Amino acid sequence: MTTAPGGGGEAKRKKRRRRRPKGPTPPNSNNSAAPSKKSAAKKAPAKRVYAKRVDEVSAGGLVIDTTGTKGLLIGRRDLKDQSRERLLWSLPKGHIEEGETPEQAAIREVAEETGIQSEIARELGVIDFWFMAGGNRIHKTVHHYLFREVGGELAPQITEVDDVGWFPLNEIIDLLAYPDEKKLIAKSGDLVV
Repeated sequence: MTTAPGGGGEAKRKKRRRRRPKGPTPPNSNNSAAPSKKSAAKKAPAKRVYAKRVDEVSAGGLVIDTTGTKGLLIGRRDLKDQSRERLLWSLPKGHIEEGETPEQAAIREVAEETGIQSEIARELGVIDFWFMAGGNRIHKTVHHYLFREVGGELAPQITEVDDVGWFPLNEIIDLLAYPDEKKLIAKSGDLVV
């Protein structure tokens, strides 16, 4: 029986690596006295640059209208969409200011971003996630609440929100752009206030 080429029946040659002698290089050797760029790079490891960690805490949530059939979402233009027409829908939320509780911040942020006055019916949960912005590594924690509408007039906050709208509760999960918010609303159960 003959072995197929490369099947192990032929003698294989091993490539030998040339070893450098241990200890200092003799002055008469062919090696130059100055270290090569390659060996200099090995001796001085590159300095690692780490992104600065920034912790942010926000609050907001889902407002249910007075009929109990619609939920309030904010829309922001998708910066990755070249047509600048696509909106990313999400729950209204914003930073907690010094001296505020998460509940106070959530009510204030909903009013600022949407024009709607609301009160908290119950807590929905907390989401935390990481992202990069401005060269920083951001760890964001967001406290979410379920609200009931008590007044106000629907109007997007000019500097931060591109659109606001009331949507049927059974469409909210499909409209939300961010998976964490979709999961939060999906596990919240009955959205009755």
